[in-house]
Amino acid sequence: MGITDQPAAVRRGEIFEAKKVELFLKDSIGELDGALSVAQFPSGFSNLTYMIRVGDRKMVLRRPPFGKKARSAHDMKREYRILNALHPVFPYVPKPLVYTDDSAIIGCPFYVMERKKGIILRKDLPEGLTLAPDEARRLCENLIDIQLELHAIDYRKVGLEDFGRPDGYVRRQVEGWSRRYKASRTDDAPDFERIVTWIHDKIPPDSVRATIIHNDYKLDNVVLDPDNPLNIIGILDWEMATIGDPLMDLGNSLAYWVQKDDPDDLQSIRLMPTSIPGALTRKELLARYCQKAGVSADNFDFYYCFGLFRLAVIAQQIYYRYYHGQTRDSRFKTLIIAVHNLGKAADRIIEHSDL
Repeated sequence: MGITDQPAAVRRGEIFEAKKVELFLKDSIGELDGALSVAQFPSGFSNLTYMIRVGDRKMVLRRPPFGKKARSAHDMKREYRILNALHPVFPYVPKPLVYTDDSAIIGCPFYVMERKKGIILRKDLPEGLTLAPDEARRLCENLIDIQLELHAIDYRKVGLEDFGRPDGYVRRQVEGWSRRYKASRTDDAPDFERIVTWIHDKIPPDSVRATIIHNDYKLDNVVLDPDNPLNIIGILDWEMATIGDPLMDLGNSLAYWVQKDDPDDLQSIRLMPTSIPGALTRKELLARYCQKAGVSADNFDFYYCFGLFRLAVIAQQIYYRYYHGQTRDSRFKTLIIAVHNLGKAADRIIEHSDL
C-alpha cells in the first residue's frame, strides 16, 4: 500500500446516482470520455468528499453531509467561491471545476475540483514514511508559514471584500458557537456554562488586521508532496473560510494540536501525528507566528480556549446526528468523549489564565 491518501468504497447511505453526475460533468466540463466511477475518501467528519473518475480523469466531488445541519454551514457555493478567488494567487488551493445547486442531480448542491494527489497525515505517520526530528520540525514550520502566507493575502484584491464581516467578528463567533452548542446538546453532553461565560467575558477588541482565515487549518487538511513530504502542495476543506481575526484562525488550529506532554484526556483524542519527536509545541508555533506577523500573544489564552470550545461544538454537532439516528457512520459514536475532553482542556486554560 502506498503512503498517498486513497479513497475507499462509498459508505452505506452516502452513495449518489453516478450517471446523473456523469452527464452533468460531460455537459459542463467537456473532454471527458467514459463512464463515471465513484469512491469515497473515508476520513473527515463534515462535508462528504468523493473521488470521481471518468476515463483517465480523476476529480474530487464535495457535497454536504446528511442529517441536521447548522443553518449557515455546508454552503457549497461559498466554498466554491473562495477556491475560485484564491486559486490564481495561492498555489495550495485545488482548482475548482464546476458548481451546481441543481438538486435534481444528487439531491443537494455540490462542486467538483481537481484532485491534489499526495500524502495526508492522519493520527500516525503512514507505514513507509518516517520523519527525523529535524524533518518534523521543518514540516511544522512550513505549516505555520503557509498559514501566515494565507493571512497576508489582500482579500479585497482577490474579490472577497464581501466574503465576511470583520467588524464584530470575534463577538459573533462567540455568540454563534454558544447558540450552536445549546441547539445540539444531547443528554450525555456537558453544560459548558463556565466556559461559555469565560469566553464571553474575555472577548478582545476587534483586530486591526482582518484577513482571509481558513478556520480549519490543520495538519490533516494539507497535502504533502509524495517526493518530498516536508513540502506542502495543497490545502483542503475551505468550507468555514471567511474574513476575520487571524488569531482566531491560529487558536482554532492549535485546538487540534496535541503535543507529547499533554494529559491523557487530550492524548485520547489526538487526530494527527503532532506529538512525534521534533514536532513543535503549541508555544513554539505561537511564538513563530507572532514573531513573523509582528503581533502580540498577550491575550492568546482567549483564542486557544475559544478554539477548544468551538472544536467541542463541532464534535457535538456531528455526534448529534449520530445520537438521533440521522447518520449510520459508526465513527461518530465516540465523539461525545471528545466533547467532554475538550471541555476539560478548556477548563484548564481558564484555571491558569492571567486574563
